[in-house]
Amino acid sequence: MNNNQRKEHIEEVKNIFSAYLEQKDLRRTTERFIILEEIYLRDDHFEAESLYEHLIKRKYNVSRATVYNTLDLLVACDLVKKHQFGKNQAQYEKSYGYKQHDHIICVDCKKVVEFCDPRIQQIKSMMGDLLNFKITHHSLNMYGICGNCQKKREVEAAKKEVDKQTT
Repeated sequence: MNNNQRKEHIEEVKNIFSAYLEQKDLRRTTERFIILEEIYLRDDHFEAESLYEHLIKRKYNVSRATVYNTLDLLVACDLVKKHQFGKNQAQYEKSYGYKQHDHIICVDCKKVVEFCDPRIQQIKSMMGDLLNFKITHHSLNMYGICGNCQKKREVEAAKKEVDKQTT
């Protein structure tokens, strides 16, 4: 997405959020829109606390409560997706205008990698037909150990083996 497309996309998202807030009779505050814009400038999964720290570093005057409450509103109006990967804290990602995708999560470093495989869509359709379900959405998370963490584990195992032999 180039800069002009990104700006247009952010304006579209702001309009959707504004309409949602108006519909729910909620205030359209500057802080809420700053949070929304900062989320849509990101390209990663994030925790609420890291978003709050990022906003503070950028010298925005927002409270922690405003960040958490705004995230709840953005999830409610489908502009942000909330994920619970294992026992970790909730992570969020922007969702409007982004294709369905799934996740692989490293159990060691908590790295999240997105992927999209058309076969999953085929399975969804087939299972929906077979079981007479109208599938509206899905979530697929796979857990494993990323390449970097595999290497770290191998190095640690080798060190333990050397320590055994020297003692």
